[in-house]
Amino acid sequence: MDFRSDVEAMVLGVLQHEPGYGYEIAKRIRELSDDMFKYGEAQLYPALRKLEENGFVTAEWVVQEGKPNRRVYSITDEGGTFLLERQKEFERFVKKVNAVMKPVKAWSTCHA
Repeated sequence: MDFRSDVEAMVLGVLQHEPGYGYEIAKRIRELSDDMFKYGEAQLYPALRKLEENGFVTAEWVVQEGKPNRRVYSITDEGGTFLLERQKEFERFVKKVNAVMKPVKAWSTCHA
């Protein structure tokens, strides 16, 4: 399972804190991940559409005076449930990776 490309879960992860619009969501993901995850429009907007189609987010147009309108997304209860499932899957994944990769000896002292 490729969690690095799980844009939908990342979007839900930031929306669980507060609603946001596309650029803001991408910025929060980038900031929270210390630039490890950087999603552009080509990745983000299809993910938002898919999340909306699945009922995991809702969207509403917010009118801004003197600026373009923004489509603001909010996580739904179904989206929160989906996010919890993805978090559990990720925790199981990390646990199994750690079990395989856990060093059995201190390599730096063995090969000196």
